[in-house]
Amino acid sequence: MCGRYSLIKELDELIAFFQLDRKKRPNLAPRWNIAPTQNSAVVCAAGAGRELRMMRWGFAGPNNAPLINARSEAVAAKPTFAEAFRHRRCLVPADSFYEWQAIPAETGKKPQKQPWRISLKGGGLFAFAGLWQSEPASEGVECFTILTTAANEYLAPLHERMPVILPKESFADWLDPNAASASLSALLKPYPAAAMARYRVTPVVNGTKVDDPSCFAPLNPALTIA
Repeated sequence: MCGRYSLIKELDELIAFFQLDRKKRPNLAPRWNIAPTQNSAVVCAAGAGRELRMMRWGFAGPNNAPLINARSEAVAAKPTFAEAFRHRRCLVPADSFYEWQAIPAETGKKPQKQPWRISLKGGGLFAFAGLWQSEPASEGVECFTILTTAANEYLAPLHERMPVILPKESFADWLDPNAASASLSALLKPYPAAAMARYRVTPVVNGTKVDDPSCFAPLNPALTIA
């Protein structure tokens, strides 16, 4: 799954990477710990080009619980996401995300989870496959969800699921309003394990109100895994 992520790259880098209109320059602050229900940047098709828009993370679910992730294996058929999958696909810019590894509990102690920061090798920008929609019950607030798939062999020890990361050459196909469902489904697969990096971070990232460079601090630099 994907429950937190970061986006600290400069706006000019985002514009170049996602081929956005350079004349439109939204105020985009660096984010080290983006959490569900918060607003974040999303790239959508706009005519013959692409635009960067701010949306709330999470479709409205039962009892107002935000649906922050959608399982890619069922997204084309599940009523909650099917229409958005057909008509409102987006790219969710990021430069890392977090996953919590379950730690076996010692006798008499509570189970714990160890947070990890995960990125591409080199720390560059990437994009999650996302869907977006306007919520009538929330006065037309636009929101997005991130698609997930089975974890690759590098991330499987941490969690069985991972967000769908789209290679840059697939951006146009994902945003194409005329793309066939079968061709889109073919993009929803685990990202190559050899291209990814990870390391343990301190529990400071657990707090949704903590959004500063401390979220990136290694738990133990000697145990960092590239």
